[in-house]
Amino acid sequence: MENIALIESFSEFKDDKSIDRVTLMAILEDVFRAALKRKYGSDDNFDIIINPDKGDLEIWRNRVVVNDGEVEEPNEEISLSDARKIEPDFEVGEDVSEEVKLEDLGRRAILALRQNLISKIHEHDNTNVFKQFKELEGEIYSAEVHHIRHNAVILLDDEGNEIILPKSEQIRSDYFRKGESVRGIIKSVELRGNKPTIIMSRTAPEFLVKLFEQEIPEVFDGLITIERVARIPGEKAKVAVDSYDDRIDPVGACVGMKGSRIHGIVRELGNENIDVINYTKNDQIFIARALSPAKVTSMEIKEAVEGEKPRVDVFLMPDQVSKAIGKGGVNIRLASQLTGYELDVQREGIADEDVELTEFSDEIEAWIIAEFKNIGLDTARSVLELDVNELVKRTDLEEETIIDVQKILREEFED
Repeated sequence: MENIALIESFSEFKDDKSIDRVTLMAILEDVFRAALKRKYGSDDNFDIIINPDKGDLEIWRNRVVVNDGEVEEPNEEISLSDARKIEPDFEVGEDVSEEVKLEDLGRRAILALRQNLISKIHEHDNTNVFKQFKELEGEIYSAEVHHIRHNAVILLDDEGNEIILPKSEQIRSDYFRKGESVRGIIKSVELRGNKPTIIMSRTAPEFLVKLFEQEIPEVFDGLITIERVARIPGEKAKVAVDSYDDRIDPVGACVGMKGSRIHGIVRELGNENIDVINYTKNDQIFIARALSPAKVTSMEIKEAVEGEKPRVDVFLMPDQVSKAIGKGGVNIRLASQLTGYELDVQREGIADEDVELTEFSDEIEAWIIAEFKNIGLDTARSVLELDVNELVKRTDLEEETIIDVQKILREEFED
């Protein structure tokens, strides 16, 4: 009965992991052959018959009959007298098949067999999971929050597979509760030891691309192509789109009436602000579009220096500079990522009598000057041209601080 108990215990894993019958039989045979090799030195002359559905297992050893006293290989040869104990009419040179009972392998061997079976099942299962998720790299996947750690969220899918969403791959505003469904892309799948490690990402630009494919039919069908993406996850993104069909407005199709189509994507990404612009191979036009909502007056593309990003001097009217740079430099950073150029903002028509803010470092603290520079205001007049309310909105400075700064700057020009 030991063989039946062993097969039945193995069948529990089979049912749990949905291993097909052919694979099950192959794993079983491998395990038993390894046990026979350990005990007898070779398994070449053994036949193993397995019926995993019924729990039947038979092991037969095949040996050749030799004269008494001439047995040289006990595993492959049997003496005539021993053979005739099995069947009285055996003769020298004939083949003898003798059943090997599982208990003949010994108690320890049987315990080792079970452990080996379990190990092989897990190994097979892990290999299948690795292959399955390797094919899903770069695709959107959903799983439920199982456990929340300080540096990662552990997710489980419907099959019980563990997926890791590291802190570095989470959007800053993400907040998860146990049992909640989470979407992201499968960023990477690696085998560590024998166990697959599946990493999900919600910050990768590819996640935004896949959301566009899911939410916008024209993108899914290939009528609209996403040419380039730049993201600061959870904060802002710029997406350049194009269409080979002149009848389609790619930006309008992606955004929808009053933003109806893009709204679901924005919500999924923690209210990430998404600018959709028309792609063009004309670099000057593309750079101007990438700096939206600012209006560019002119630009000068400089010759690229080896090992560095090509640079562009972008000229704008003073009231457009802060729009081009954006709060904290976000807009110009994304425009640079999207276009592949290092963008240097220059003011068009700065008065000769204008003064750099750094000239006031004795009267204005360095961190305050840095706040203005973050939004592209690096001269006295550029700060004075904007009203206090606008500066409060664009910087992290208090109203009183801005009033004091403008007073200091105004005194310079009144003098």
